[in-house]
Amino acid sequence: MDKIYAVQGSDWEGLVASPNLVLVDFWAAWCAPCRMLAPTFEKLAQKFAAGVRFAKVDVDALPDLAAKYDVRSIPTLLLLKDGKEVERWIGVRSYDELARRLESHARIPARS
Repeated sequence: MDKIYAVQGSDWEGLVASPNLVLVDFWAAWCAPCRMLAPTFEKLAQKFAAGVRFAKVDVDALPDLAAKYDVRSIPTLLLLKDGKEVERWIGVRSYDELARRLESHARIPARS
């Protein structure tokens, strides 16, 4: 999980200001679907580390940040570019689906 950044409140602005794409997982420890998505998110972070930054936001620890992005259900994945949302997925998604979407936005192939 070293390729995934655990967001703390003060870190957010620096993270989203990144010129890279940023994929953010809004989650909670008690959320079973969030736990189901975690291995997929980790696998994506390994494959796309060269062109995408990966971060997790605990909605219980940072409810204001979740509210700012209108996160009402978890897990919610936001793909950000230059601090703006370019795509959103709610619920558990397959690795293949998310990888295809990241490739289309990043315009870089996944590492093997």
